[in-house]
Amino acid sequence: MKQVDLTERQIEYWWRRRRAQDKPTTLVKFCETSWRCIYYTYSFIFGCIVMWDKPWLWDIKACWYGYPHQSVTNDIWWYYMISMAFYWSLTASQFYDVKRKDFWQMFAHHMITILLMALSWVCNLHRVGSLVLLVHDCADIFLESAKLTKYAQYQKVCDTIFAIFTVVWIVTRLMLYPRIIYSSSVEAPQILPMFPAYYIFNTLLILLLVLHVCWTYLIVQIAIKAIKSGQMEGDVRSSSSEEISDSSENSRPLLTNGGTPKKQASKNGTTATGVSASPKKKQ
Repeated sequence: MKQVDLTERQIEYWWRRRRAQDKPTTLVKFCETSWRCIYYTYSFIFGCIVMWDKPWLWDIKACWYGYPHQSVTNDIWWYYMISMAFYWSLTASQFYDVKRKDFWQMFAHHMITILLMALSWVCNLHRVGSLVLLVHDCADIFLESAKLTKYAQYQKVCDTIFAIFTVVWIVTRLMLYPRIIYSSSVEAPQILPMFPAYYIFNTLLILLLVLHVCWTYLIVQIAIKAIKSGQMEGDVRSSSSEEISDSSENSRPLLTNGGTPKKQASKNGTTATGVSASPKKKQ
């Protein structure tokens, strides 16, 4: 206060504004979410085109018939390589993108996904691996779309998309995906002999399901709050409140080049923050 000749309240305002500078803007979050939404939409459509004529899409047991002598077609190769590159990029960009409250859960999810893809590719388990990829891409489209409409302040559209996302998530992550795990845990041992890498692969699939259950709990919480309040209250993966109070928004001290508060008196005797420079109340 003595160094910059400001009141204690003005210093508090300045600190709040200074901390807010490190937080991402809505535009930054919108761009980041748009990129992921475009990818998931492309990946799901491309996956459907690639998998449509594959027998294991309609009968999961076909993943195990003839193993390990199962050839890899060009479309499956591209589907795998593009998906692998995307998850590697997510893992790397997670450290400098918008900070989320489930940072470590997402990091574990990306690492498990990459390990699953690498192991399934090396062990020629690409059939079941492609099914897992297809199931996971579907719900993410609606999640990212709900975020986009939230950032764009289309609340009713956001609520509708979020409701669709909740249904799709439960169907794909808690119904279809466990069906794949059932096939790998129960049906696969009946068709082919087991090998050490199989147990690692199946354990990673189950760990991924555990993460889905945890996220489902968060999603249900958001849905319940949305029903009670009449609108979705936030991003499932967003950090704690990123908004600052109106008082600190309207009370904006000027900053010098060094990042310290700078006093600027106006004609009516107040500083640029809109608060009187003197801590004493004007008589």
